[in-house]
Amino acid sequence: MTLLHLEYVFLWFLFYSFCGWVYESILVSVKERRPVNRGFLNGPLCPIYGTGAVLGVELLGGIRNPAVLFAVSSLGACALEYVTSWAMEKLFHARWWDYSHFRFNLNGRICLLGAIVFGIGGVAIVDGVQPWVAHVTGMIPLPVIHWVSFVCLVLIVVDTIVTVAGIVNFEQSLDQLSAIVAKYGDAMRERVGDAVDAVGGASGRVGGLVGDKVNDMVGGAMNGPLQSGREMSAEFMLKIRETADSVFNRQQRRMIASFPRLRTERNNEALQQLRDAFDRMYRGRKG
Repeated sequence: MTLLHLEYVFLWFLFYSFCGWVYESILVSVKERRPVNRGFLNGPLCPIYGTGAVLGVELLGGIRNPAVLFAVSSLGACALEYVTSWAMEKLFHARWWDYSHFRFNLNGRICLLGAIVFGIGGVAIVDGVQPWVAHVTGMIPLPVIHWVSFVCLVLIVVDTIVTVAGIVNFEQSLDQLSAIVAKYGDAMRERVGDAVDAVGGASGRVGGLVGDKVNDMVGGAMNGPLQSGREMSAEFMLKIRETADSVFNRQQRRMIASFPRLRTERNNEALQQLRDAFDRMYRGRKG
């Protein structure tokens, strides 16, 4: 394999990674009913899509039977997705996507629906899209190929370093958030204690404002008489937002927004309640 061919493969990787990013961003944005800038990296790329596509092009290009190509693409893509999910969980102590809510899933890392989509995508790419992509990239002057490949490679390496460095201490940031919000919760519990007694002799719990978990922190603290402790006060939501902005760095905040099903090994309940607070604030701004 020549250096020039590697450069072409790298350009194909960039193209399919960008297409994967567009697909994921649209899909998740529709599900979440808000704009979601999907992707592990800062740039508009989903590398797992680019990796799967170029592996399919390079390894499966000689398969002419669509049924065989579909089956091999499905199995290969699922294997890649499973290994990637497992490796990222071991590295960052977090589950970035979870298919447990889908039927016929394997440990929440892959699912039957995804396998079908990947199989169809493999047939479409190898038999339909790739010949066109190869033709277009073949028309690019060689000096441009060399420079674009070099610049993009440097940008991706820098992006990867910045991203990994930013999220490596994600769980520690969750610990810090829980401790800080607990102090706000204690102060607010004191402020609303009299209101709790006035509404009917409540036991002193402010709709769940108790302990050192964010789940307990965001459950109550109403501005007036308590209403079952299920709505957060605007003041408390703002305090959570301010605390999160001070505790989490830019990369960590981006991950929370980009991966709605992100789960951590520790403090996962705190993460979910923090996301719930952000979602309520987003719906409030839309209203």
